[in-house]
Amino acid sequence: MIKIEGVAMSGTPDEPDFSGLEGGDEQAAEDAVQEVVNWYNAQIVAERRAPVPDEERTEELKAGRQAALADQAQLVTADPEEAERIAAVYAARLKELKES
Repeated sequence: MIKIEGVAMSGTPDEPDFSGLEGGDEQAAEDAVQEVVNWYNAQIVAERRAPVPDEERTEELKAGRQAALADQAQLVTADPEEAERIAAVYAARLKELKES
């Protein structure tokens, strides 16, 4: 598992790849969105623990997390193509967030 400021992240070579199983696109999308939510959670906790928390940044992080949670809720009714698109978008978003 990859650790990002105390949050375990999936998707490492040590973990099984279930993408070939039926429902793989949906699960991959769910996992990708959850990893982004986890990143936001870790950042929110870190910001709150800072000696001088930045309330504006905290609110931005909360808004990002809320948007990810809304997309996660949409996965319930997503078709495989939409789930694949969401998985790709969130994989790219996580990479971008980790690099920032």
